[in-house]
Amino acid sequence: MTEWQKTTWRNKPRVQMPDYMDADALHTVEAQLSKYPPLVFAGEARKLKKSLGSASRGEAFLLQGGDCAESFEHFSANGIRDTFKVMLQMAMVLTFGAKVPVVKVGRMAGQFAKPRSAPTETVNGVELPSYRGDIINDLPFTSEARTPDARKMLQGYTQAAATLNLLRAFSTGGYADIHEVHSWTLGFTEGEKAAKYRDMANRISDTLDFMKAAGLESESNHNLRTVDFYTSHESLLLEYEEALCRLDSTSGKWLAGSGHMIWIGDRTRQPDGAHVEFARGVLNPVGLKCGPTTTAEDLKVLIKKLNPENEAGKLTLIARFGAGKVGENLPRLIKAVRDEGAIVTWVCDPMHGNTIKSSTGYKTRPFELVLREVREFFAVHNAEGTIPGGVHFEMTGDDVTECTGGVRAVTDEDLSDRYHTACDPRLNASQSLELAFLVAEELTSRRAETAVATG
Repeated sequence: MTEWQKTTWRNKPRVQMPDYMDADALHTVEAQLSKYPPLVFAGEARKLKKSLGSASRGEAFLLQGGDCAESFEHFSANGIRDTFKVMLQMAMVLTFGAKVPVVKVGRMAGQFAKPRSAPTETVNGVELPSYRGDIINDLPFTSEARTPDARKMLQGYTQAAATLNLLRAFSTGGYADIHEVHSWTLGFTEGEKAAKYRDMANRISDTLDFMKAAGLESESNHNLRTVDFYTSHESLLLEYEEALCRLDSTSGKWLAGSGHMIWIGDRTRQPDGAHVEFARGVLNPVGLKCGPTTTAEDLKVLIKKLNPENEAGKLTLIARFGAGKVGENLPRLIKAVRDEGAIVTWVCDPMHGNTIKSSTGYKTRPFELVLREVREFFAVHNAEGTIPGGVHFEMTGDDVTECTGGVRAVTDEDLSDRYHTACDPRLNASQSLELAFLVAEELTSRRAETAVATG
């Protein structure tokens, strides 16, 4: 295998990436970014890798969630706060269900680029490049807006830096206090339709009351007031990734300085492609999306390339098949992993395989299909005797109407009310928290079955 350098991806076939017409502007932007500080640090990435290794053994559980594609126009402190808040609530519920630490990773501070099913789209006979995310081009259907602009990478960096700054403040400044987080969750269960989740919420309350009586107050316990929160994104725009790559003086390895964890999408996982080439050389934890077209042979090659030392926590396999397709696809990939003796963290992405067109013309994801895929994911791992290590959701803290169903029963007719996504539909705050309760029930049930089996 060729010796890796941060530039070797340029010699490989590239897909899902823009062709910049202004080469001088591109080179100027790359030079600027290469001088900027990294957005994350090697020690943080190593700590996340260790936590993901725990998830691979069932000693932790990964909650990965956030935007489909972060927006420049709708960027705000309130938006960051609201998504962070919901993820804290989800993590508390999942921690109670799993009885292990929950690793919190946001699709934030870098999720600006999106792969598309076609390079162009046609409207009223006019063909233009597809919208690929705010770091590449703009959503309005005009030739100027759809022309890739390298200078947008600088805005992406600035927004990512500001987002990380705020997330770090929220994580350590008292906003993540465990009692405050639970009080928000209790508000959700007060509704009549959410009453079925009240029992678990009350049991969490009893636990917190006991901790308080035992003298474990958050005011005197740092661990009850702060959280570790990491960022992740699809490593799609490789010019941006390379420019933020930094040599770690401690290990002598290269860090993808754009985020704590990067992943390779289902459309860019070619074993000899540019995206795999870049990801194989960085010290960060790497995710790999696995869809129905992922073959066992390709997966074996990818495992060897992306985790040649077979490190725990280095490689996370993110399954995204679609409800009703997990049983025919996940077992064969589990077998491939076993054949290689590979250490991986298995994670369920129940969003991307369950996108449909609603009766009102909007792209949506029915809540019941999302939940069904999660349950199928757990059932297969239970049958195979393997570890379901986490979940991966596209979600927002905003009160959007993009996915149908849930306790607040968003219908096809409701979708037009607050349909704000530029790409794929996201779970809103209520749906996200409800899903956390349902996943927690699965974790509790699995824990009980394991206890019985081990006697």
